[in-house]
Amino acid sequence: MDAENPIDAKNRVRTEESSIGVLFSSLAREVSALVRKESELAKVEMSEKTHQVMGAIASMAIAGAVLLCGFLVLLAAAVFGLNTVLPPETTPWLSALIVGGVVVVIGLIMLQAGRKKLQRESLMPTRTLASLRRDKALAQQHEETVKEELK
Repeated sequence: MDAENPIDAKNRVRTEESSIGVLFSSLAREVSALVRKESELAKVEMSEKTHQVMGAIASMAIAGAVLLCGFLVLLAAAVFGLNTVLPPETTPWLSALIVGGVVVVIGLIMLQAGRKKLQRESLMPTRTLASLRRDKALAQQHEETVKEELK
């Protein structure tokens, strides 16, 4: 006779319920830990990206200051040189105007090149996003497994 003892049946139901409870409790802890770790990773990665950009901006600012000093001296020399080449009846301000116009055009071209370089630097936390995608897929797979076990 394979009649099941009612006490054994109750214990089996309690065990199954506690197993499900343990599974959900474990899942909640793991998801919580995963979210904490992912947020820490995002913070670290964004900090790295910020330091990279700040370093590049500082380098560009220092280089710009040094270039400006040398460039001002060269511009003064260009104005004096152009003034000697222009016909004597022209006034000296014309050479400064011509040199200044050329410098402004060159400066605008350099500014656009710098903006393009900064735009190419991706500020998105790519490693964190990839990790989140993997975690999402793993969570979906785990959810499907749990559903299969509950059937």
